[in-house]
Amino acid sequence: MTEIAIDLHALANQLVDEESFIVFISALAADWREEREIEALRPQPPFSSGALGWENGSIGTFLETAAAWGESSAKGLPHYSKPSNHWGRAAHILLAGKFYK
Repeated sequence: MTEIAIDLHALANQLVDEESFIVFISALAADWREEREIEALRPQPPFSSGALGWENGSIGTFLETAAAWGESSAKGLPHYSKPSNHWGRAAHILLAGKFYK
């Protein structure tokens, strides 16, 4: 098991183009794989988020919740200002698929 020490929020805020967006997607995938490895060794209690904060472990649930958060945050939220950078916005939507319920 490798330790992934990537701040996905910071990475999402640094996106400027397609290449950096693909780097973000790779980092998000690595974060998911890392959580699967941790959970295999030390499972979290039922009904809690995973070791790295993943709430949605299936691709279907991940995509559904990312889309739901994207719709909910289209005009911003009290603690979220929608970025003008479209690459960053897309990354924020995908990142929300990790934790939004």
